[in-house]
Amino acid sequence: MAMLIQRASALTFLICLTSALLWSCATAQEVEDESEFNYIRESKKGPTRWGEIKKEWAMCNNGDMQSPIDLSSKRVKVVKSLGQLKKKYKPSMAILKNRGHDITIKWEGDAGSIEINGTNYVLQQAHWHSLSEHTLNGRSYDLEVHLVHQSSNPDVKYPIAVVGMFYKIGRPDSFLTKMSRKIKELGEEKEKKAGRIDPRGIKMGGEKYYRYMGSLTVPPCTEGVIWNINKKVQTVSREQLSLLRSAVHDSAERNARPIQPHNGRQVDLYDPNPTNIIN
Repeated sequence: MAMLIQRASALTFLICLTSALLWSCATAQEVEDESEFNYIRESKKGPTRWGEIKKEWAMCNNGDMQSPIDLSSKRVKVVKSLGQLKKKYKPSMAILKNRGHDITIKWEGDAGSIEINGTNYVLQQAHWHSLSEHTLNGRSYDLEVHLVHQSSNPDVKYPIAVVGMFYKIGRPDSFLTKMSRKIKELGEEKEKKAGRIDPRGIKMGGEKYYRYMGSLTVPPCTEGVIWNINKKVQTVSREQLSLLRSAVHDSAERNARPIQPHNGRQVDLYDPNPTNIIN
């Protein structure tokens, strides 16, 4: 029996390795144990100490392509050739999770994908940060949603793609209105089946978006992430914002990682009708 277990373990490792997905098996996934880190700046588990907590998290302190960043207009280049984000989402069964530091929708089945530079990225999950993690010309927004996608192509240079969007206080967000009862029912439970959830309900607004190369914004802060931040700002009610924050277990007032050094990275802006185009 022991020999069979060892062979099974070896086979699992080889499958992961030979498919070039060892990267994702070991480090691509965001940490979900709320006790391992927090957002309290003076804490020993706070953002400035993440890279010291575990050796696998060293990138949080040592990486040179970390996220989030400020999307300053001084650094942005308008690039029409980026093209529209090709989204092909569809309803799928999902789990609603309280990860302690955020509320997450994790799709169990095929919820669709986006296509970037000919590569297909399958939608994995969506979660919210408040205040926003990215800033626009130094301005923070009240909320930011991240839709996390991953490619199964072992040869792709950037295996993760995230679509993000800002929200400011205003009219209620229709998607969160539909999800509010499920979030309230989650209570102290860490996860709960949420039934079929349609990601198309997360409205993307206009076609313009920023793109740059960065990292996950929670440990292990893995780099190799294509960020796509929608330029149009949506609205969320104060009650919806309060619900998202009160539902999680942490004691921080916000669950947003501080802005990281830009390190000369290029930030592109897709605009279908630009006045100044840089190809």
